Amino acid sequence: MADIKTFYLPDLGEGLPDATVVEWHVKVGDSIKLDAPLCSMETAKAVVDVPSPYTGKVVKLHGAAGDIVETGAALADFEPDPNAKQRAESQETGHHHGPKKSVGSPAPDDGGKVVASDEGGEVESNGKADREDEGTVVGAMVSGSHVHVEQAASIGGVKAVPAVRALAKKLKVDLTRVRPSGADGVVTMKDVKDAAANGSAALGAAPARSVPASAGRHLAPELPQPEPSRGPVSLAGKPVRTAPPSQTASGQPEQLKGVRRNMARVMADAHAQVVPTTLVDDADLHAWIGKQDITARLIRAIVSACKTVPALNAWFDGKNLTRTLHPQVDIGIAVDTDDGLFVPALRNADVLDAAGVRAAIKRLRTQVEERTIPASELSGYTISLSNFGMFAGRYATPVVVPPTVAIVGAGKLSHDVVAVIGGIEVHRRMPLSLTFDHRAATGGEAARFLKAMLDDLALPN
Repeated sequence: MADIKTFYLPDLGEGLPDATVVEWHVKVGDSIKLDAPLCSMETAKAVVDVPSPYTGKVVKLHGAAGDIVETGAALADFEPDPNAKQRAESQETGHHHGPKKSVGSPAPDDGGKVVASDEGGEVESNGKADREDEGTVVGAMVSGSHVHVEQAASIGGVKAVPAVRALAKKLKVDLTRVRPSGADGVVTMKDVKDAAANGSAALGAAPARSVPASAGRHLAPELPQPEPSRGPVSLAGKPVRTAPPSQTASGQPEQLKGVRRNMARVMADAHAQVVPTTLVDDADLHAWIGKQDITARLIRAIVSACKTVPALNAWFDGKNLTRTLHPQVDIGIAVDTDDGLFVPALRNADVLDAAGVRAAIKRLRTQVEERTIPASELSGYTISLSNFGMFAGRYATPVVVPPTVAIVGAGKLSHDVVAVIGGIEVHRRMPLSLTFDHRAATGGEAARFLKAMLDDLALPN
């Protein structure tokens, strides 16, 4: 009887309970080699290739493209090749090859060891393991003590990283028909976006055939074709509305995945934990000299306020009732995308000048758009900024995400009539909203923080 091995979805280093299958690189019955790409999985922060843990034959795939698989659940079954070299059972792979365990449950092979919690951080054991499990980081998979950085894998004759393949699938672009512009014939994000824009590589479309100009002279005139009857399903297999507009129509439920799925969890947790209070005011920019970088000025104002009132540049642990004041200022910059909300961290904002701030923000935005940003850049910030005024809106009640204590919201700039001594003037002003966790900071501290921001933004340059 064949020896069947089950491979369980490893912890992809995100601290999240599940991931979405983007694409299988094999099918049932295929042979696969050790560490060859098995599938691409989308987490809340990146798309990564999961390598095969065995050399052998694929017996079963647990889930199709688009399915959500829980961390620790079965991902694929293998029949290992008995004549091929396999990874030693004692050799760590960075994967958790076993069913998902509850928090605090004892590990089977080590009586004193306790499984790490979902929040990260291993619970100390009585015994000492031979080597810590490194886990798996976004964009890289661990085998032994060596990290294999994400590279462009050649699958189906096309070289592309998992994020590019995921984008092509989303935009319905046939990668085999995209002209690569990257080094060594690698298809890039720009190649896929260009192909989607000009329609040169639409998925499922037949390649265009050139017809001689003279051929048309020998063809009979085309007769008008009757319009096909409208059915309940479109040509793409999607449900369509067939009822007249007078009747009530309902949308189709859609399972949240990836970034939006994580956003839903994070916002719900924040709402359940934080005691939010919001203060609003307007920063007067009338004294500004020349054209200035608004985002850089906002960052500088937040840094100034953090130095004036350190209580808001902090983390708060509501369970243990402790807070951590930070000497450095790492600002989480909210970035809105079609996939959902990302919050990359602008590190050491307190030591950056305007040019440094702009360069760092540009780099973070590019990495977010291309889904190449490391997981380490999406956590660990000490305070947050939502510049929603780039689109619309004056004031808001932005959400404080634990363990941070405060978030600043910047609204849409406006020209307002302002009363001055001797009359009135029209000043350019920026609406500011400051939401803080009232468990960790007082109203007076929040008001002084907002006042420090207003004072800094009022300076000429």
